[in-house]
Formats: sequence, structure tokens, C-alpha cells
Amino acid sequence: MAKRGLVWFKNDLRLHDNEALYRAQEECSELIFCYCINKKDFEKLELGFRRADVIRFRFMQQSVLDLRTNLEMIGGHLIIGEVSALETLPALVEKYGITDIYAEKEYANYEINLVDQVINTLSDTKFHFFWGKTLYHEDDIPFKIAKIPLTSKAYRIPVATHAEPRKTFSRPAKLNAIKNIKTKKFPSYSVYGFAKNEYEKAKPFIEGGETAALERLEYYTFKSELLTGYRWSRNKSDGLDYSSKFSPYLALGCISAREIYEKVKSYEAKIKKNQSTWWLIFELVWRDYFTFKGMRFGDAIFKTNGYKNKKVDWDNDPVKFEKWCLGTTGIPLIDAHMRQLNQTGYMSNRGRVNCASYLVHDLKVDWTWGASYFEAKLIDYDVSSNWMNWHMQAFEIWYTNPVHQSNKYKAQDFIRKWIPELSKRNDIETLIPWEYDIPAYSKPIEIYKKWGRAINLIREIVIK
Repeated sequence: MAKRGLVWFKNDLRLHDNEALYRAQEECSELIFCYCINKKDFEKLELGFRRADVIRFRFMQQSVLDLRTNLEMIGGHLIIGEVSALETLPALVEKYGITDIYAEKEYANYEINLVDQVINTLSDTKFHFFWGKTLYHEDDIPFKIAKIPLTSKAYRIPVATHAEPRKTFSRPAKLNAIKNIKTKKFPSYSVYGFAKNEYEKAKPFIEGGETAALERLEYYTFKSELLTGYRWSRNKSDGLDYSSKFSPYLALGCISAREIYEKVKSYEAKIKKNQSTWWLIFELVWRDYFTFKGMRFGDAIFKTNGYKNKKVDWDNDPVKFEKWCLGTTGIPLIDAHMRQLNQTGYMSNRGRVNCASYLVHDLKVDWTWGASYFEAKLIDYDVSSNWMNWHMQAFEIWYTNPVHQSNKYKAQDFIRKWIPELSKRNDIETLIPWEYDIPAYSKPIEIYKKWGRAINLIREIVIK
């Protein structure tokens, strides 16, 4: 009996290295292609903001529309469901007589629960799930998920010794699409409760989609050779070229970790192999580690006490939390990064470390509040990377001093860019504005004694 299949795209919005698409094309005589928006993703949380905000919506929209274009170029189409897969997929199965559904495998409970509901509803349909989220396949690492080590080193060394990333899957040249199915328009932003002005103002830091992802990969490697200096530039905060900017594309699966890995290996062979090329692959392995570790501990990574059940006394002042969210704490390095996040959906690694440390260790606000806010805003939101990084910041990583960090990394230009109130201030005023008469800028929530040495170092610059 001939199979009539449906490819259910989720966070794998690409044609290259997509095993679900590859297998469906290989095994089915006719295919339908579908992406389902989950309306629940944009509902408001008890904290007062959405699970995913408008910038994430825009980046997802760009990525889905690019997928639609790429499918159409090789004879396909894209049906876009606007409420839930639980509503769209059963209707398509019934209308088109679908026998088999192909999709990427999920690993976090929020997504797994939706998949399970769909499977239970379509009990007569055969499902095929394929692992594609990590550099190393889950079946190839030398650990059972329940035994994933508690430290990255204990994970990384055995994996490098005993496993190899699998080869990428080729992009289909032509699709076995069911005839006469037309692509649907992308649903209006208003369906998800967004107003016209906030939708039009939302400008993601980079353009979404597989096309832009592959262009970025080529640019950052062979075209510009910026990869050679990645190890030494990655701690900066401003601009496009100090880091790879692959993370937003990895988050929605516009590019695969294996595709990046193969490109870096080619770069090492043809251009240069150094600490930077090693470090970029290290970051992919670290991403894998967080994914598998998140799978091990499940929903415990979302709890205030974390997977180690550590009790911390939090103040949880909602006014302080709101100032942190808005970028009005009066601490320039924190405010500049938070305003960048709010306006673009992106923040550097250096910014994330400092903003998380300040919220957790200075303001004494529950780390899960901050993790939830980052989830709402970040266009590179990845469930394990986000929540595990916040977990580490709350329980395992040392404190970072935002005054010292702003001076160490010479953040004045970055601060002036994102805080207009300080745009005309000199380098010293920009770093410690509370010591000057600047009524337009927020007064600090508090200046901590532990910042004293860093503040004095900046004062000494004036004296000299």
C-alpha cells in the first residue's frame, strides 16, 4: 500500500539536514507539508508578560515564510495552522487520507505533551520521529540519558573519544507533493493578541529563515574569515561580527548543528585550525550537553530550587524586577543590555551573564522569573540552553560585578548606543552616572559596597 505522508515541521525549519523530510520523501508516494503555530505560546503568564513576545513571533514568522518559499521552489507547499497542531493535523489527515506523519523528535515536556495529544487523537496514523536537535545523535553518545554527567567535562571528553557527529542529510531536489494543494497565508498577528503598532515596531536583531542562516554560515567562515578570531572577540556586546550569531537559527532549526560542524571542519582544512575553530565546536557540544542534561532532570530545571533542590531565600520585589525588565535599574551595563533585548530579541553572552548575576545575586529575585523573561524575548530561545544557563547562574557560577565588567570590556559606546540619556556623556559619566547630575537617567536601585573597588578604579581615571 502506497504511503501518503505529512511532514510536520516544528523547530526544524529547514530543507537541508532534515531527516524527517528526507525519510518522508524517500518512503511516501505523496506528501503534505505543514507548520502549526501554537496559540498558547503567546498567552500571558502570571508574571505579566507573554510566554513568547512579539519579537519572537516576528522571527518565527520570517523563518516560516522562508521555509514556505524554499518548499515552493522544489514543488512543495506549506499549510500553516493558526491555533494548534491538535486542531490542524487531524483535519488534514481526514481530508487527504494521510497514513503517516513524519516529524522531529521533541525532548521537553511542554512540547512532548502536545505531541502525545496529537498521537492519541490520531491513533490510526503511523508516526515517525527523528532526532535532529544536537550535534551528536542521542543514540551515539556513550551515556544513557539518566546517567548524563553533572559536569560538562565529564560529558565532553568521553563523547569526543567514543562518538562522531553523523553526516548531514542532503536537501531534496524535488518533492513528492500532493497535487493542487495551495500554500496558506501566514495568520495575522492579531490572532495572537498583538496590536498593529507593536507588531510593526518589532525588528528582530537578524533576519529569520534557512536562507539567511546558510548565508550567515558562509559569511562568518569562508567569506570573511571572522571565525579565525572568534575565541578573542566573543565577549563583546555590540555589532554582528564579534560572534557567529548562529544561535537564533539553531533555536528554530533554520540550520543544523551538524551543518555548522561540517563547515567548520572544512574551514580548518582549507583556511585555519586554531583555538577559535575549536571553541565554536565546543559551544555546539556544550549546547548538546545542556539538552541531554535537561532531558535527564526534566521539569526540575524549571523549579525555583532547581534539580539539586537548593533552597535560597529570595526577596522577589516586583518593582525591582520590573526595573530590571525595562532596563531602568540605574546600572548602565545592565540597562543597556536589557534595552537591547527588548528592542531586538538578542543579547550577547556577556550581557546575559551580567544581567542574570545582577538579578539573582544583587536584587535577590527568583532566577525563574528572569529565565521566563528571557524566554519571552530571546529570538534564540532554546529551552535547555536558557533554563540550564540560568540554573547555573543561580546555583553554580561565581558573581559578576557589572561596574567592573563595564570598565573591563570598555562598554561605554555600547551603553551610549542603547541608553539615549547617556549618549552625550563622557566615558567616566557613562560608567558611573550616579556620581553626576544626570536627571534624565534612572537613579540606581542600590550601589553595593562590593562594587567599591571597581568604582574607585574608574574614579582614578578622572584623577589621572
